[in-house]
Parts: sequence; C-alpha cells; structure tokens
Amino acid sequence: LACSHHQCAFPLNQNELCIWNTVTAQPLRLSGHHYSISALSFGSKINPLLVCSASRERVVVWNLDECTQKVQEGLTPRGIVIGTLLGMVLHVRFSPDDQQVAVCAGNRIYMLSAKSEAILAELDGHLAPVTAAEFCTWEKSMLISVSEDRTFKARKLCLSLFFFFLKVWDYSTSQLIYQSGVLTAFPLLSLLIDEENKQIITGCAEGQLWIFSLISDHNYRCVAHINLKKEQEKFCNKVRKSGKGIGQNTSKLCKTNNMRPEGSVETSLPILLIEHCDFLVCFHNEENISSALNTSYFWIGSSTGLLIINLANFELEASLVYKDYSDLSIRFAGSCALTRKAVNGKVLCLITSMFEDMTAVLEVNLAVLVRTQQSDFLLCGNENSLSVIARVVMQCNTSYFFPFLNNHFFRVVELNYFAIGVKSTVKDQPLVFHNKIKSSGYTAAPQMTMFSPNNNLKKNEVSKWKTSCKCKSKEYPLESSPPIKQEKEISVTCKPTPICCIQYSGDGDMLACGLADKTVLIFNSNLTDTYKVFSGPDGAVNSVGWSHDKKWLVSASEDRTLRVWSVCNNEPALILGKEKFHKTVRFAQFYFIDAFILLCCGAEFHLLSFHLDTTKDDLKRYKQRSVCKLVQKFPMASTMEITSLSAVNDFYSYIVLTAGSNRTLEVFDLNAGCSTAVIPEVHTRSVHQICQNKGSSFSTQQPEAYNLFMTTAAGDGIKLWDLRTLR
Repeated sequence: LACSHHQCAFPLNQNELCIWNTVTAQPLRLSGHHYSISALSFGSKINPLLVCSASRERVVVWNLDECTQKVQEGLTPRGIVIGTLLGMVLHVRFSPDDQQVAVCAGNRIYMLSAKSEAILAELDGHLAPVTAAEFCTWEKSMLISVSEDRTFKARKLCLSLFFFFLKVWDYSTSQLIYQSGVLTAFPLLSLLIDEENKQIITGCAEGQLWIFSLISDHNYRCVAHINLKKEQEKFCNKVRKSGKGIGQNTSKLCKTNNMRPEGSVETSLPILLIEHCDFLVCFHNEENISSALNTSYFWIGSSTGLLIINLANFELEASLVYKDYSDLSIRFAGSCALTRKAVNGKVLCLITSMFEDMTAVLEVNLAVLVRTQQSDFLLCGNENSLSVIARVVMQCNTSYFFPFLNNHFFRVVELNYFAIGVKSTVKDQPLVFHNKIKSSGYTAAPQMTMFSPNNNLKKNEVSKWKTSCKCKSKEYPLESSPPIKQEKEISVTCKPTPICCIQYSGDGDMLACGLADKTVLIFNSNLTDTYKVFSGPDGAVNSVGWSHDKKWLVSASEDRTLRVWSVCNNEPALILGKEKFHKTVRFAQFYFIDAFILLCCGAEFHLLSFHLDTTKDDLKRYKQRSVCKLVQKFPMASTMEITSLSAVNDFYSYIVLTAGSNRTLEVFDLNAGCSTAVIPEVHTRSVHQICQNKGSSFSTQQPEAYNLFMTTAAGDGIKLWDLRTLR
C-alpha cells in the first residue's frame, strides 16, 4: 500500500494497480503485471507524481499525470519497466530526487534507474529477505536497510532463533559502512529516517522500537528502546484515571488491555509502518503550539490499530483501535499506509485485511483523536494544574499555608517560639528575693551610645568590599553558554573517600560536602581553603542542605541521625537521634524559607518544625536548647523506600516531589495535606535524583520556568518534566 496527498495506491485483483483520488473519488486502474503486486511506493516529488509497483517478474514506474491524460484520451496507459525477474520484492523506495529506485528483493537490494531498465548497483550482505530500505536525505548516496536473518540450530532444547540486523550502505561505491549487532529475536519490519533529529527508527514484529543516532560522532549508538505494549498500558491507565473526555473508543481500548479474560490469547503487536505525524494541527493557539514546535511525532501502524508516539519523551499521545469502530469490517490489518501531511486537519489511512481480500480507506481527524484522549495535556494552563509557586497571597500565619496544622500543633508553637517578627511582651510580676543579691548597676549612668562605626578602613579594604558586593549582585547572562571547562580539582582527604553529596549555598560563596568518612566539609567557592569541618555522625553522610539565610546546615547520615550545624560553631545546634527514626534518613533539607525541615525515612517523609538556640547553660552544657517537633508524616503509596525527595526553600511553595523504589514519582501538595498526582514507571530503574529549578540569585527567570524539574536513574539517562502537565 502507498499514500500521498490525495492519492491512495493499492493492488486490485492481485496484479492490477488502482490509484484512487480522494478528492474526485475516481479510480485509475493500471495494468502491466502478470503476477501479484507485492510492493508499492510514491515518489518524493509532487510534479510529476510517480508511483512504483513491483511484482516478482517486473518493476514498473508510472507517471500519474501521463496515465490520467491517456485514459481521458481513451488510450491504455503504460509504465516504464525498470527491472525484470528480480525475485520476490518486499519493498521499493524512491530516492529524494526520484532518479533512482531501491528494490528489496530477497536478501539483496537493487539500485535501479527510474528512467530506464538499468541496474546501477547491487547490494548484498544480508542473510535473509530485506524488509525495508530508506534513503538518507542529508548524506548523499547513503542507504539504510533492515532485514531478517534467520538461523536454525539443533540442540537439546530445539529452538528456532531469528536474528535481525541493520546495515548502512554507500550505494555509489556499493560499500558497507556499518552493520549493527543482533537487535531482537523477531523480524524487523519497518524503518523510518527522522531528518530533523538525524535518527533512524526501526520496529519489529513484537512491538519493540529502536532509535539510533545518525550523527557522525555518535557511531550509530542506540538512543532509546521502546516497548509499545507497556507504553500502551501506561497510556490507558492514565486516560482511565483522568476520567475526562475518554469516549467510547478509548474505554474499549483500556478494557481490552487491562481486563483480558482468563484463558484468552495475548496478541502480538507487529509494527507494520512508521511514518511522520503532522501533530501541529492539534494546536490552535500560540500558547500551546510552542510546546509542539520543537518536538517530533510519528505514527505507528500495527495489525490492531494506530498509535502516535512523542519522540521527545517516547510516550503515547493517542491511540486508535480498528475493532472499536463498528462500521469498519477490518479487525486485523496485514498492511497499512498513511499520508505524511494532514489535509484540512485529516490524515488518510489505507489498510488491508490480514485474512480477507479487503481494503479500507480511513479519514482520521487528528485533532479530535488527540483532544478526546489528552484533554488534560492540551489544557496545560488551566486553573487546576499544579504550580510550584504558590498562587495565594502570603500571610504571616503558617497555619494559613498548611491547614493540617490547625487546632493541634500551631497554637502551641505560636505561643512558644514561632512568633517570628513579633516582639514578646513580658507582663510585670511581683518578685521575691530570699537572699541578698548584688546590684546589677542600676545606679550607674545608662550607656547612651550602643555602638560606634569603624570609619578607619583602609582604601584597599574598602575597594575590596565594594568589589565583592558587585560580584554578588552581578547577573549571569542567560544568552551565554553553560560552564563546561574544568576550573579546579582538589582532593578532600588524604586517602580515597567517596563523596556522598554536595551542595552550594544560595549565594554561591560556600560548598558543603558530605563524605563517607562521617564528616561534613565546607569549602569556599573557589576551593582554595577548607572553611569548616564537622564531625560527629557514626555513619556516612547521605545528605547536606543549606538554610535560606546561609547560617545553618542540615545533614543526615547512615546512623539514623539528623544534625543541624551552625556555620559559626563546630558543635551541632540540634541532634535528632535514632529513637526518632525507624530507618536511615536518606535526604533532609530546610523547607518553606527555613520554617520547617523535610526528611525522608523509609516509605514516608516527615515535616518537622524547629527552633534553634546555640546558647549554653554553664551548669547544663550537655543539654541542647534547640527544639524540634514532628508536624506530620506523609506516606508514599505502594513503595518500600523513598529514593529521592525535592522541595523549594528559596520561596514559598507547597509542592514536594518524591520518588520511590517502585519507579514512581509522587507529587504532594502540602497546602491540601495530601498526594495530588502519581506518575508510574518514570524510569526503567528507581530514580536516585530529583533536580528542581529552585531559582538563583544570579539570574531572573519566568514564573513558568520553576515548574520544570529533572529526574535521573542509573542507566536510563535524564528526563525533563513539566509539573503542569505531569509529562
């Protein structure tokens, strides 16, 4: 099958070619083959529009403009025979300039001239039939092909294994440039070249997709491996949980994948076609179209339906299943073709039945299909979407921010030590002295001058102070490239010791490092001197975090303790011992502009309120005056342990992000006091780091930029997320 603009090409009566015009609804029947037509392809150019048809006895190129004119004149249209007796042809493809035709016959690829019967090159090397071949548009004379190379081995357990390779050819010299290793045990059926990202996409008969980079320095490395069955299940779960605008078709799809009857046979998902998708027709205003301009989308045609894949995040955008439409008699497709560009927002899809001699043309309204299944994604700026920046007007009462603090905790805190910014008023009380006391100096004259400024600064000291202030207030230019050059490298200890965590202070003046040797080091920003060394934990330091005012540092260690250090003192201002936590504290940080401390312990994270007091009583120096109290615990659903936690402390924000050992990401809204969203299977492994855009004192950003965050997992790269869409 083949589609191009308003034209659809398909075999009629096995050996007759039919070109159907969707505008005029008039078929053009072309005869010239004696055997069944096995491959079709339209040319790359519109004027003139060429089509190539192939059977086992000949390959013919037709000029549709000339054929239409001859039919109108009452003559029999004839094509140009460019190849004969090449064998069973599975695939044909025109070159970008329509001057050559690549014919995949058996385990060979024949480069034929589109003007006359001439074999320009013969490419061999595959050990089984070649199923697809594509020309590279930015590299002249480069051809990429996929094949199914099968071998049979007699062993104790008789298994038939099929090995499939990818080859890159230079057809001008018939030279093999690259050959991949074994990709899968199932035949590779389809191939697509993404010119924009310089990648190739290939799919097999078991619903697996591989994406390889064609950039010269990348050496054809694998960019992504996608399991379409899993992605389809994730998509159905997401649509079913949203409950908005699902529609009849999507609900049937979800029911098919998630409520399969007992004893039924699970069908495979062969990838018959990979084609570009004109996804911009789904967006009508400038606010939403910007998210799709820099993203590539492509169609996946399978035996059961059509899928739309987002190449930026490798997720499904929409799904269409054939059997969900009662008017369509084809339930399983044996072949399919799609138009690359949408016309009036609609895409033509041509499918044939796998078991019957039947062909159907579908007109897919792309915008309607996507909007009924992804309404929440397209309306990313609605009022119900999450936002890192708090939308309500801030007040001084912390119980206004967190309603769950009312009536049981904050009332006590407000009377004791949390009335920040309010002067404590002490009422006059009668005093009784049982012993003689020495006068405190009430008879002496009061001191009128509280302090005297030091005006005897040297000139170099004044200039140095002014220079440092200018450097701190200097804004980093956003148009500049990020720093990639290594400035300095130091060894923090005499013997090899792992550095478990590092964090810069907000002003960039100091760097805190947590080491596996149970110490916390603080360096100045240029790493020229060790400012402080904190010791005391009985295990490796897992986490360090600066306060907003840069005066305090919180650390968590493997010995199930949490410590808050003063930058001006070597002793901890607050210690929470093992009796407070049942498991190791993996992460700890200040939260809500130093009003709370967040920490994760096991499968839950704790919200702690605190008051720090570094003064010591001479008689009770062992007793700390700092106070800390648990506000509430927030459990993460269906996980054994929280592997990463992140929240903003530089400005007011209710959002807390957590990642669990079950590979899920959960979003908590502490203004509501509960979990608001769960993203399953964020990575193929557990997330070990969440990095939020927490702002910087050296740059100014748009408010929407703070809704971006990144996650990373071992062996699965880095993903960039948008909190508003949870994608």
